[in-house]
Amino acid sequence: MPTASATSTRAARHRGRPAARPPGLPGVPGAGALWERALLLVIWSGVPAVLAVWWQNTIPGSLRGPGDWLTASGRISGLLAAYLLLVLVALMARVPWLENRVGSDVVARHHRKLGEYTVALAVAHAVLIILGYAWQAGTNPVSEGVTVVFDYPDVLLSAVALVLLVLVGVVSARAVRRKLAYETWYHVHLLVYVAMGLAFAHEFAVGADFSASARNRLLWSGAHLAVAAAVLVFRIGLPLRRSLRHRLRVARVVREGPGVVSIHLTGRDLELLNAEAGQFARWRFLAPGQWWQSHPYSFSAAPGAGTLRITVKDLGASSASLARLRPGTRVWFEGPYGAFTARRAGRNRRVLLIAGGAGITPIRALFETLPGRGSDVILLYRASSEADLVLHRELQAIAQRRGFGLYPLVGPRAAGTDPLAAGQLRRMVPDLAHREVFLCGPAGMTESVTEQLRYAGVAQGRIHTEAFEF
Repeated sequence: MPTASATSTRAARHRGRPAARPPGLPGVPGAGALWERALLLVIWSGVPAVLAVWWQNTIPGSLRGPGDWLTASGRISGLLAAYLLLVLVALMARVPWLENRVGSDVVARHHRKLGEYTVALAVAHAVLIILGYAWQAGTNPVSEGVTVVFDYPDVLLSAVALVLLVLVGVVSARAVRRKLAYETWYHVHLLVYVAMGLAFAHEFAVGADFSASARNRLLWSGAHLAVAAAVLVFRIGLPLRRSLRHRLRVARVVREGPGVVSIHLTGRDLELLNAEAGQFARWRFLAPGQWWQSHPYSFSAAPGAGTLRITVKDLGASSASLARLRPGTRVWFEGPYGAFTARRAGRNRRVLLIAGGAGITPIRALFETLPGRGSDVILLYRASSEADLVLHRELQAIAQRRGFGLYPLVGPRAAGTDPLAAGQLRRMVPDLAHREVFLCGPAGMTESVTEQLRYAGVAQGRIHTEAFEF
């Protein structure tokens, strides 16, 4: 197996050659970026349609005073909040096209951003409507609010929906999210479905844009049915079908290091999944105390014809309990998902892999399967200590067999000594700007290293990330 000094010697020889421009067009976004832009275009194209619904049902000359303008603003914010809530649920439906082309991490990022807008618009809707009604009636906003909530049909249910949305928004805030167990965060988010159902009843009972237009009711109902069908098919039907068909079971559990285990899985016809290195699935182990939990873990080795492997680090009670799984335990799963695959590199065979923490799992699978030879592929593995270099022996064996560069960067991060700073990256990888970069690790590390890569001259379209954060 190559030692650190051996891989460093190869790097020195590599630095002695002029950097060759790889095939492909520098700066042109990869397939994932193009799909992301297409997704955003589809989402935002619905906003003018929502505004058109409001305008078509607004009587000319009806906006005469502050009360009318406040009420109109409340109607618009309510329609936009309802539309974005529909988009949020569609993004949560785990549609394979979104998960495997746009990328699960990208979908999750836009889901979080749109969630903030949705909660803000829903709150604005309630406040503006009450203020508008109070102004028109010449009453106190507080007393008007009580009247609206308790005397108008289905408004009390919509108030409950608003409380649920605000609750989901609070637990989604980064400061709160980091303190929650994944199970708590996940189950609180299921309240979005309840909020959506309550809001739908309110929109038809009170919303003039729907109660006065059969066409709008038909279109709005159709949109909800389409999203509901996507959730049922892709979150329930397809995972159930795949789990029954492939019959995954735990073959063995192997300890990889302190608090880290690899779970080897066997099943039938696994090649039909078309799983790729770099992807992940959501796993549900049908063991006592675990069957009700579903967790996302990446493949930590190239998916085989009859075997799969995931590697799990002890980050809480749930992940720690996986070390006690018994061979033969049935496994249900959703996936595979993710666009963090070799397809992102396109025709460019020169790739830099950067991993930190649990991010080594998809990176290890990519290191094994990416095309190229010699200095085409380089892996920088960041860890605080030698003990944290999970799967390092496997990585060394792959590096030796394929001639790839492998550089463990071990040590605590200190001011002025970050091995992943822009200057250090350029020194280690002189042709950095012409490589495709795959980066995976904790969210903080991913954000920091992405910024340093940009400083080092890497085009945004060449940086492909997967952040391990729910």
